[in-house]
Amino acid sequence: MEHEKVNILLVDDQPAKLLAYEVILKELGENLVVATSGREALEILLKTEIAVILVDVCMPELDGFELAAMIREHPRFQKTAIIFISAIQVSDLDRLRGYEMGAVDYVPVPVVPEVLRAKIRVFAELYRKTRQLERLNSELEDRVRARTAELERSTQQLVESEQRRSMAIAAGRMGSWDWDGLNGDWMWDEGQYRIFGVDPASFELTSANIAALLHPDDVDRVKDVIAEFGRGARSYEAEFRINRPDGEQRWCVSTAAATVDRGGRVIRVSGVTVDITERKRAEERQNLLTREVDHRAKNALTLAQSIVRLTRADSMQSYVDAVEGRINALARVHTILSLSSWQGAEVGKLVAEELAPYATAGQVRFEGAEVQLQPATAQSLALALHELVTNSAKYGALSVLPGQLAVTWTIENDRLDLIWVETGGPQVCEPTTRGFGTRSLMASVENQLGGQALFDWRPEGLICRLLVPLRRDAAAPEVGKDTYRAEADDAQLQRVCG
Repeated sequence: MEHEKVNILLVDDQPAKLLAYEVILKELGENLVVATSGREALEILLKTEIAVILVDVCMPELDGFELAAMIREHPRFQKTAIIFISAIQVSDLDRLRGYEMGAVDYVPVPVVPEVLRAKIRVFAELYRKTRQLERLNSELEDRVRARTAELERSTQQLVESEQRRSMAIAAGRMGSWDWDGLNGDWMWDEGQYRIFGVDPASFELTSANIAALLHPDDVDRVKDVIAEFGRGARSYEAEFRINRPDGEQRWCVSTAAATVDRGGRVIRVSGVTVDITERKRAEERQNLLTREVDHRAKNALTLAQSIVRLTRADSMQSYVDAVEGRINALARVHTILSLSSWQGAEVGKLVAEELAPYATAGQVRFEGAEVQLQPATAQSLALALHELVTNSAKYGALSVLPGQLAVTWTIENDRLDLIWVETGGPQVCEPTTRGFGTRSLMASVENQLGGQALFDWRPEGLICRLLVPLRRDAAAPEVGKDTYRAEADDAQLQRVCG
C-alpha cells in the first residue's frame, strides 16, 4: 500500500541550490515545495501542511535563525522539523543557538546526497507516523465517546427499565427473588418482603426463616421445585400459602427459572412471586355464589312444581290464571331479592308489591316495623300474601269498592307477627273445607317456615294472623284458636280494624 505523501519545504535564496536539493530529494517520492526567501516560506507555511523544513542559515533580510524563531512562535508549527544547511563552518555556540531556535539537525556544505536523503526520510516518516497516530487517536477518542454515549444510553435504559419493572411489580403486588445454589444465599426485593409481611431491616433472609413463613402443607412444594430443576426442568410454577407474622394467611403463585451447570447441579434460581389472595377469595365467592344460585334455582323450581301440581281449577283458563298469578308472585319477590344481591327482602316491600294494584283506589293501608327477611322466608311469605290477596279479590273485601284491607306487623322474640284484617266486603262464612289457596298458604307458612297461619272467619270480614319465625331455631309458639280469638279483641286488633 503506497504511503501518504508529505510536503517538504526547501528554503534558500539561491535558485541553483534549490534545484540541487530537488534533484537529491526527488527519490523520496514526497511533495517538494520551494521558497526563495524567509517571507515566502512563512506564506507557504500558513497555507500548506509542511512535514520538514530544509532552510539555509545565511539568507538576506531574514536568515535561517530568525525564520526558525518566527516559525516556532506559531502554535501550529511548534513541532515541525527544521533542518539547517550552512555553507560556512559554524561554532558550537551557533549550533546551540540553532537548536534553541527549534532546529532538529544541521547539514554542512558540501551536501552529501545520501546523508541528506536519509535525514529527510527519517523526519518525513516520523511526521507521517505522527499524523497516522493522531488520526488513530482521534478515531479512538471518537469510538470511546460513541461507546461511552452508548453505555450511558444503555445504563439509562436499564435504570428506566428497572424503574418500570419495580413500578409494575409494586402495582401488581409482585416481588422478585434470587437464590444462589452454591452458597444458599437469598436475595429479595422490596415487593417480596411486602408480600411476606416482614421487615427487611429485622428479618434474616435464610432458608429456615423463609420456610417458617410457608404454610406447613406447602413446604414440600419448595423442595419439589428444586428436585424438578435437578431433573432437567428449566422453569416451574407453583401456588402456595404463607402465614405472615401478624397471623394473616395469603395465597401466592411463584414462577421460577433455573441456571444449571453441565453436571446438572442447580447453581441459581430466579423467580417472581405474585400475591393472588384476592383472586382466590374472588374464586371462593364465585363458587359460593354458584352453589347459592344453584340452591335457589332448585328451590324456585320446587315451588313452581308444587304450584303446578297442587293447583285446581274449574276450567283451563282459571287454571292458567292461578298458576301465572303464583309464578308472578315468585317473580316479584325474586326481583326484590336480586336488587339486594340476595341478601334478603323487607316485609314492607313484599306487602307493597302484592297490594300495589289496589293501593290507588284507597282500599288498602299497611304499616309495621322494618325487618329484613332471609331469601327463603321472603319467598314463602310472598306466596302466602299472594294467596290472601287473590282470595280477597275474588271473595273478600277487595272484591267490592267499599271494601277495606289493613295489614300490620310487629317483631317480637325473633318472630314476625303479621295481621291481615278485611272489612266492608261481602258477608263472610267460615268454609267447611279448605281450598287450594288456604292449603297453599298454610303449607308456605307452617311446613316451609315452621310458623302458624290462623284464620278468624268473622261475618264482617276475614282476620288472618301469620306467625313466622325469623330464625331457624326460633320456632313460632303454638297459639290455639281460642287464644287467637281473645287476642283478636285486644287493643292492637281494635286499632287495625278501626
